[in-house]
Amino acid sequence: MSQVASRPASSSPVAASTGRFQRWLNRDGWKRLVAGIPYFWLLVFFLAPFFIVSVISVSKFTYSIPPFTIPSNWAELKANFNINFGYIINDSLYYTGYLNSIKIAAISTVFCLLLGYPMAYGIARSSGSTRNILLLLVILPFWTSFLLRIYAWIGLLGNNGTINNVLLYLGIIDQPMQMMNTDFAVYIGIVYSYLPFMILPLYANLERLDTSLTEAAMDLGSSPSRTFFDVTLPLSIPGIIAGSMLVFIPATGEYVIPVLLGAGDSPMIGRVLYDEFSLNTDWPVASAVAVVLLMLLVVPIMMFNHYQAKAEGFE
Repeated sequence: MSQVASRPASSSPVAASTGRFQRWLNRDGWKRLVAGIPYFWLLVFFLAPFFIVSVISVSKFTYSIPPFTIPSNWAELKANFNINFGYIINDSLYYTGYLNSIKIAAISTVFCLLLGYPMAYGIARSSGSTRNILLLLVILPFWTSFLLRIYAWIGLLGNNGTINNVLLYLGIIDQPMQMMNTDFAVYIGIVYSYLPFMILPLYANLERLDTSLTEAAMDLGSSPSRTFFDVTLPLSIPGIIAGSMLVFIPATGEYVIPVLLGAGDSPMIGRVLYDEFSLNTDWPVASAVAVVLLMLLVVPIMMFNHYQAKAEGFE
């Protein structure tokens, strides 16, 4: 009786695939696998949601659940595009919201830079133990709820708040100042909330600077102020840009701070977007607003990625 010779286990398809996978891991496969995790994250949590929002932005509003109808042909897609994005162009509410958001975010970024740069510079030049304490003080606000911190500013800035009461007690003012429900309150809230995002990238950049360069400049007769503007400031530009982008990008779409501290007659685009989704339930127009907002932020996002990679030595 003939016997069928069994095939060695090593030649089975499963074993062969396992062997090829092991050889791939040995040839820098682990590096590729780890590098692919961020791309997978962006695919799942950015590109896929953006694709969904883009499809809704060219859909037709309907009184149903969900409140939109996806176009079935090119003619419907083009018509829906003209209608939804036409609202943004023709209605002053939308482009005023964009301009107001960019203005407030840009001014807040400048104030964060003016306040954050000296703080980051002082932390970077302090001793080890003092540096750790100062960094802890910068990070400490994150241990408290963001919403609670904004509500605290309501108690400080209100007509019967702490600031007005102190000024009235000292006789500096005769009647309470209107600080709540103004752009001033929004600036205060954004600068306070996002200041650590400016300080930490600047500190990381300034802490790595070679102090021998400034010492050499001063040995050659340069004054401290000239040394700062000729040596320190140019070398810290990547940190300035990284911190500015970390403040400007989220501040542009901020919703909570303008709603709680700002005025209703000058809404930022985040509030307009929320109202379209929740109050008007016009998802196509709301999605169009979100797509345009993202397009406006693509340039600063690309700048941030470029200078971050440059600062880390990848470019």
